Amino acid sequence: MQPKLTVQERLKDLRVVDFNLTLEELAERTGLSRSALGKYESDETAKDISPYAIQTLAKFYGVSTDYLLGLTENKNHPNTELNALHLSDDAITVLTTGNFNHRLLSELICHKDFQRMMLDAEIYVDRIADMRITNMNATMEAVRQSVIMKKGNDQEDLYLRTLELAQVQEDEYFGHVISKDLTGILRDIRDTHRKDATTADEGCAALDVQKQLQEAMDYKGSTEEKKARLFLANLGIDYDALTMEQFANLIEVLKLSKHMNSPISQRGKGSMSHGKGKRKRK
Repeated sequence: MQPKLTVQERLKDLRVVDFNLTLEELAERTGLSRSALGKYESDETAKDISPYAIQTLAKFYGVSTDYLLGLTENKNHPNTELNALHLSDDAITVLTTGNFNHRLLSELICHKDFQRMMLDAEIYVDRIADMRITNMNATMEAVRQSVIMKKGNDQEDLYLRTLELAQVQEDEYFGHVISKDLTGILRDIRDTHRKDATTADEGCAALDVQKQLQEAMDYKGSTEEKKARLFLANLGIDYDALTMEQFANLIEVLKLSKHMNSPISQRGKGSMSHGKGKRKRK
């Protein structure tokens, strides 16, 4: 996730995410041309947006011109007083340093489950549940000690073990609860940005090569063809995707290899066959 939206991304985000409009619909409602609007959302021409277009789009979307131009991150509250945010001096210092992704922080705060995470954190920090947990643990421990006095401390006794494990360790419990809250929020945000240009590819190149190598090793063809497949797999090339011309060139190269034990037919009638007309793997 980029820490800050570009001008082009802001325009497209407002149109698609906030208003769910096509370029044609936006053109009809603003009086701006469809081609101009498309150019404004492209990387090449955003700097050429006219002042009239900026004012028109800002008024239509209900945001400030400063937001459209990337001068502020606030869409709807450009003039909010700092004291209305109820932030401490230290918090303001942290937020103004710019050493973290402010956009991610904003999405965390705006997530539907953020309030619940903060509520769980407040319960833990203010020790609101301490007394109840302490009383519950004390009751179960008293019962456990009573059983021990009557029956002895049998480490394998199911009832005694149950009474021991049922006692809540507050730090561990609330650590799990808050971690679960935060993980769910981050997972939702990650899924939302899965298709972003700055998001890493889901596939792993190393795993792809490993898969190709394994397929080459498992191939039920001739030794020479298996060697060819392994050679290409090491380079990350799919042997079966070769065109006839590429196949012919490959054969010419492989003829020079001292590791090929038998002659290779360029017509595919010898020990190897072209990928497009390959034998089926068993």
